[in-house]
Amino acid sequence: MNRKYSPEMRERALRMLAETRPSHPNMMSAVRHVAGLLGMSPEMLRLWQRRYEVDAGVKPGLTTDAAAEITRLQKENAELRKANEILKAASVFFAKELDRP
Repeated sequence: MNRKYSPEMRERALRMLAETRPSHPNMMSAVRHVAGLLGMSPEMLRLWQRRYEVDAGVKPGLTTDAAAEITRLQKENAELRKANEILKAASVFFAKELDRP
């Protein structure tokens, strides 16, 4: 089941995970414990934790801001390619019109 969680819920879950982490033998048992308390999927909480660590610079990876910028640039690039194709087609059309007697 796909559910959208608020940013406040995400922050609360990550804070709870950080607080309960020392009392568990490993990260996954802490994740399962906190996810059970909050009624969410342990996998969701694990992904949030991983994303938090990457964004904080603790672990290597592509940050959320960098991923958003890449997505924005890819969309812009696609729009520019489309505009370029339209301009090429228009220039061919008008070049043919100029060649007619």
